[in-house]
Amino acid sequence: WFTWYARRFLRKHMHAVRVMRGGEPPAVPTEEPIVVFANHPSWWDPMVAIFLAQHLWPQRRHYFPIDAAMLKKYRFFAKLGFFGVAPDSARGAAALLRTAPAILAQSNSCLWITAQGHFADVRMRPIAMKPGLEHLARRLDRGVLVPLTAEYPFWTERTPEALLRFGAPISVAERPSTERLEAVLAKTMDELAAAAIT
Repeated sequence: WFTWYARRFLRKHMHAVRVMRGGEPPAVPTEEPIVVFANHPSWWDPMVAIFLAQHLWPQRRHYFPIDAAMLKKYRFFAKLGFFGVAPDSARGAAALLRTAPAILAQSNSCLWITAQGHFADVRMRPIAMKPGLEHLARRLDRGVLVPLTAEYPFWTERTPEALLRFGAPISVAERPSTERLEAVLAKTMDELAAAAIT
C-alpha cells in the first residue's frame, strides 16, 4: 500500500524521477545482500528510496534506518521496514551495528543508509560520512555496497526533477575505508552534477 502511495505522491509532487544513463543500478545476484549508501540532500529521500526499492529490486526485502524519535512519532513506518537508531550517539551506532548484520544475513535483503547521517547540500565538499558504514562492511561476510546520489533541481516545470545516479558497486570483501567510501560518493555526486548542468 505504501509503495502505491509513494508512487502516487511522487507523481503529484515531482515532474519526473530520472536515473542517469550510464548510472543505472548494478545487477547484483539475489544471494548477495545490498547496502545502498546515499547522500541526503532533501526531505524527499525516503519517498524516492521507497519508490526505487520496489521499482528496481521488487524481489528484495528493504530496510531503512530512521531517527528513533521520528519512528516513535510515526510508528507505522516500522511496518514498512524502517527501524529506529539514535543519531549522533554511540548508542545509536551500536544499535545499527547490531541490527544491520542480522538484516543482511538474509540473502535477498537491501539496506538503505543516508551515509552522511544528516541533511547536506549537494555542493558541500569534502563529503563527511559517519564511520558506521566502514564498521558494518567489516562485519559482513558477503554483500555489495552501492553508492546512490540524488539532486532535486527545478528546471522548466513548477515541480522539481528527482535526478539520480548509482555508482560502481564495492564488494564488502574489499573492506573499504570511510575515506574510500567518501571519495566514491563524491565522485558519483560530481558525475550527477555535471550531467544535470548539461
